[in-house]
Amino acid sequence: MQKYISFIVPCYNSQDYMDRCVDSLVRLGEKVEVIIVNDGSKDRTGEIAEEYEKNFPGIVKAVNKENGGHGSGINTGLKLAGGIYFKVVDSDDWLDKDAADKLMARISGFCEGDEAERPDLIVCNYTYNHLDEGKQKVMRYKNVFPEEKLCTWDDIGRFNPSQYLLMHSLVYRTDILKKSGIELPEHTFYVDNIFAYQPLPYVESIFYMDIDLYQYYLGREDQSVNEKVMISRIDQQIRVTNIIIGCVDVKSVKERYPRLAAYLYRYISMMMIVSSIHLLLSGSPENIERHKEIWRKLKENHPGLYHKLRYTELSGFMDIPGPLGRKVAIGGYKIAKKIYKFQ
Repeated sequence: MQKYISFIVPCYNSQDYMDRCVDSLVRLGEKVEVIIVNDGSKDRTGEIAEEYEKNFPGIVKAVNKENGGHGSGINTGLKLAGGIYFKVVDSDDWLDKDAADKLMARISGFCEGDEAERPDLIVCNYTYNHLDEGKQKVMRYKNVFPEEKLCTWDDIGRFNPSQYLLMHSLVYRTDILKKSGIELPEHTFYVDNIFAYQPLPYVESIFYMDIDLYQYYLGREDQSVNEKVMISRIDQQIRVTNIIIGCVDVKSVKERYPRLAAYLYRYISMMMIVSSIHLLLSGSPENIERHKEIWRKLKENHPGLYHKLRYTELSGFMDIPGPLGRKVAIGGYKIAKKIYKFQ
């Protein structure tokens, strides 16, 4: 049976919360496959995955592998995926029931209809869930994409400062991902940024659904996006930023899709902001010097990109020299964090 969508659930020591995630997927029935990738967990994650496989034959695949990190789990899932579409759902997140039903109805229509009418990318809203605080923030794209209409990059509007196409909002066609040649680095956090960036130039058609599909949990102290954790893993953040800078020729993209190229420049700008701000937040002389160094290297290796980021994007505020510049950068970051509640 041809599966309409493959859901990949990378897991590491997820025994305490993975049920909420997997339950939100298996209920969608036989047209989906749920590939649970146990990435060398040291708890009962693997056993729970195998129980799901036993209880949902033909829907769930349990894969046990040596630890390789989040990217390794996604790579494994992509190699095994048999669905026409592909979505990653992290084990501490879940899909909204009503929104997931609407997505499946749409995907079923695409998969059962004319192949030429299948979008390369489906975009949906996602929700930041600060469950410990009882707060939510929905990220929508109504100002960017026409609703429920097949479109191209030529048809998109302008992204707001808080809007990015993150992994949570994306449902790719599986063959687009494979065509892009994406292979995420192992033992590296924040690789979801590469997943949300590198394949975009291969996307020719997009379909936006104004549904709050992906429920993104925030609040665990050990979570990769926790501010203290991000500072401790700044080397990995910088590594991912450098990969993003080098994996797409944005100048070539601009010749075909200028609006997509403008977005890609903004995404690089955001990555430079994230790397810069966490170096500055640490307050250590070593990291303050490293902050200067990443901008120096960008200027030396990619002078055109440096000029664009420094003088036409928000990331330019990250390269203001001296203590005043650091104060401006950190102050702006704290205001944005309060407004957009991204951590």
